[in-house]
Amino acid sequence: MDRISLAEAKAHLSELVDRVEGGTSIDITRRGKAVARLTAAQAPRKPVDVALLKAFTDGLPRGGSSAELVRAMRDSDRF
Repeated sequence: MDRISLAEAKAHLSELVDRVEGGTSIDITRRGKAVARLTAAQAPRKPVDVALLKAFTDGLPRGGSSAELVRAMRDSDRF
């Protein structure tokens, strides 16, 4: 994690944002003490399409153990 003064952060904000997008976290300091941290934002979660999920689960075989399901998938070349 890098440290940078507030004055430098103001002067080089676009460069810092590029570095953060690349995976680096940066502590911003004032008078030598960390006062803020610049990190990448999390990507928004994709909403679940309930109808598509139901269609998928309705197509799954019912009953039996998970071992039987894996064996059947392997034997039918679906895996």
